[in-house]
Formats: sequence, C-alpha cells, structure tokens
Amino acid sequence: MDDNRISTAAGLYIHVPFCRSKCAYCDFYSVTDVGRIDGYLEALSLEMELYRGFAPVFDTVYMGGGTPSCLPADRLADVLARLRSAFPVSPGSEITVEVNPGDVDTACLERLREAGFNRVSVGVQSFDDAILTTLGRRHGGREGREAVDAARRAGFDNLSIDLIYGVPGQSPEGWRETMESALAVNPEHLSCYELTLERGTPLHRRVEAGQLTLADEDEAYGFFSATSEFLEGRGYIHYEVSNFARTGALISRHNHKYWDHTPYLGLGPSAHSFRGCRRWWNRRDLPRYISDLRAGRAPVDGQEELSQEQLRMEALYFGFRTKRGIHGPAFRERFGMDLLREEGAALRGLRDEGLIRLDGEVLTPTRRGLALADRLCLL
Repeated sequence: MDDNRISTAAGLYIHVPFCRSKCAYCDFYSVTDVGRIDGYLEALSLEMELYRGFAPVFDTVYMGGGTPSCLPADRLADVLARLRSAFPVSPGSEITVEVNPGDVDTACLERLREAGFNRVSVGVQSFDDAILTTLGRRHGGREGREAVDAARRAGFDNLSIDLIYGVPGQSPEGWRETMESALAVNPEHLSCYELTLERGTPLHRRVEAGQLTLADEDEAYGFFSATSEFLEGRGYIHYEVSNFARTGALISRHNHKYWDHTPYLGLGPSAHSFRGCRRWWNRRDLPRYISDLRAGRAPVDGQEELSQEQLRMEALYFGFRTKRGIHGPAFRERFGMDLLREEGAALRGLRDEGLIRLDGEVLTPTRRGLALADRLCLL
C-alpha cells in the first residue's frame, strides 16, 4: 500500500466468485468449483491485510458476485466480521449482500441480517418461467417470489430486486406482469436492466446462430420507457438509467461511489478499485488470485492512471446517466471547464432534441436522454 491516503468515506466491494451454474447471458467472472471456497476465503483475508489503511473510513460495503449466497450464511457472516476487523466501517453504513432465489430461506436471511447486512439484493431477473429458462436461470418464478417474501419475513427493510427486460420472447405485457409481481412486496429499490449480449456467452451464440432474436433498438426503448413510466407512476424515483428507489434516501449509496469517482476498494478475483486518478483490477483467475496472496503479492492484473481529460469524460458519462445530472459550477471547479460556455451550442442542440434540460447551470437528462445516455457524454 502507498501512503496516499484519502479523506472521503470510501466504498468496499467484495467479489464472491462462486456460482452453482453459469447463466446464459452472464460475463461476470465466476467458477462452479465450490471446493475452492476455503482457499478463496483464506486469500480474501490475506488481501484485507494488504489494504489496511486504504481509507480512514468506509460507509458502504457490497458483497456481490458470482453468487454470495452459494456460501453458507455463517461463512458470509464471518467474512463481514473480518471486514469490520480489518477496515473502519462507520456506524450507519449501507451493507448489501446479493442473493439468488433457491439459495436462501427465512432462516438464512435472518442470519445474514443478524450478522450486520442491512440491505439485500435479490437476483430474481423475472417471475416468468419461460423467460428464466431463456436466461439460463436455475430458479423458477415461484422461487423468486419465495425469496423476496423470505427477505421480508427475515426483517430486511431495505430490499432491492434485480429484473431484466428485452429478453428474446418477452412481451411488453409479460414484462409488466413481472414488474407487478415485484411490487407486490413493495421493494425499496429495483434495478431494471436491459439485456446486453456479451460475446462468448451461450445466449450470444444462440442469437448469432439465429435461434433467438434480440429486441431491436425501438423495442428496447419501448421497454425502457414503459418501465420508467410505470415505476414512476407507482411512486419510484428513476434516479439512474437502470435504477429506481422509493425515496431519495433509498438509492444505492454504494453504486454512487462508482458514479461520483469516490474511492472504492475491490477485493476478490476480478474486483476493481479506484482512488485519486488510479484504477486497478484483480486477476480473473481464482487459482492465481489465491497463489498470489499466499506468496504475499497483491493479485493485481492491470492498472491505469486516468488523465484529467479521461476523468472529465467519465464525469460526463456518469453524470448524464443519473437524474441528478451535472452541476455546472462543481464541474467547472473540478475540471476548469465551463460547460455552458464551451459546449453551449451542443448542449442547446441536445435540449432542442428533448434529451436534456437546462435549469440555470444544472444539466439533467430527460427520460429519453437517460435511454441515450452514452450519446450525451460525447461532447
């Protein structure tokens, strides 16, 4: 570790790389060899020791994957206890764990809540059995309902549900039924992702072979717009391209670390970290991750030093993906660039196309602008 310490509360991400099986669409790093869990946990503890002193305080912890719920609840509880011992996690921190339907019941979730997890994200993806089969999910719609019900019975009062739209064979009516099913438990948060085709995945191969047809651009926008309109009509705030919260206090505080360039530390194979102008990432290889740490080496696979121009482009990219948008004076103070003066013509063009709003010196995307956020950052 270097001595370039930070003063802002940081985020802490832990990648648990185990899955019982690989989903047809997923490109996140994971393995199905649960026989390596002990070696992984040993290496994770060693990695924690390497990064003591990364930040004066952390106020978010996010345990993702992979599938954290592949591990028994007691082992996840032990990981969280070790994190609290190694790092200064502040009182009132947001502490999230991802779980999959079929892995958890009320007793398991009660144990996780007692251990200190105060937010649970359930990877339902759909309540439609046919759509789940296309996605290669192990669970059915009934197990999805049981998992979110169990989270409520376990006492979680900050529940997030993950859903996917734009799946081959999915109709607008079927998607609306899935959203209705999710709202039956009145979740505090929903993440609704458009299906993206990742090269090399089974789903990508089926689409390339002509066995399945992906939603076209107009259909995808139809799903996006219907999702935003439906959930906002039910009182949710559409605060980021794919994310909805019942109130401003219930947004994902951890995800905002990524969008705001706040420092975050990633532990586990393939995890990314960021601090200052530097971003680095761990190996996507569990055996080498373990062997590096046993040898006393950080399992870093690559790193980059971001220039001010790269940071500026990322700030535009992330800013236009959130309902909060971009605050002109703060942007000027950080990057020495007056957006309205230097890019005024382009911004007015985006406004005239109905993609952004200009309110004084605050630039915010419209609903259509959120859908085309990647285009907005290309100023």
